[in-house]
Amino acid sequence: MKIIYGTGNSAKIAYMRRALKKLPPEIPSVEIQGLYEAARERGISLPQVEERGSTPLENAREKAEQYFALFQSPVFSCDSGLYLWDHRTGMPLPEEDQPGIHVRGRDMKRRSDEELLSHYIGLVKKYGQIRARYKNAICLIWDEHTRAESEAEELWGTPFLLTDVPHVRRVEGFPLDSISLDLKTREYFYDREKDLQDDLVSHQGFSDFFYDFLKKR
Repeated sequence: MKIIYGTGNSAKIAYMRRALKKLPPEIPSVEIQGLYEAARERGISLPQVEERGSTPLENAREKAEQYFALFQSPVFSCDSGLYLWDHRTGMPLPEEDQPGIHVRGRDMKRRSDEELLSHYIGLVKKYGQIRARYKNAICLIWDEHTRAESEAEELWGTPFLLTDVPHVRRVEGFPLDSISLDLKTREYFYDREKDLQDDLVSHQGFSDFFYDFLKKR
């Protein structure tokens, strides 16, 4: 069973493949195909898809609809927002420093991994330790008549802390993982058991979403 993931981010594709390995054996094996791989296989030229929504779900839906129109095959898209609080006071950071759905910047030029890391380290230096959480949404389009979508809290990541001292490890596409600390232990997620950094994205939510959908197929 092949499903196209509407992203070219290799780290996100790898994460989703790990998440779907948790599906129970009664669910048919799922192959996640990245956007670029799917386009090459079909000889399709990819358009630039703009994210014009004001919420993660609106953006996920817009991308999934455009990619389904292009591929006419099962496709899903995800989108995230990052929300920040002053860890000492529990108050949200001011609106001008809240990334929300604009994790890589509000202007037309998206920040590179290094620029992104520098920006969030600057916020920690400005406010002190910051508590953060990813809020995620997904839209899956199976065919013209069947779709599923969610922005339920089960899809959200685990709350964590941002620090201004990066870990030596870096994963392309997920630069903020290198400055992410466990909320309770203050350990870097990269120093914990393998793949526990996936909890920053979502612990079990995506696996459960696909299970609930595919068990009906």
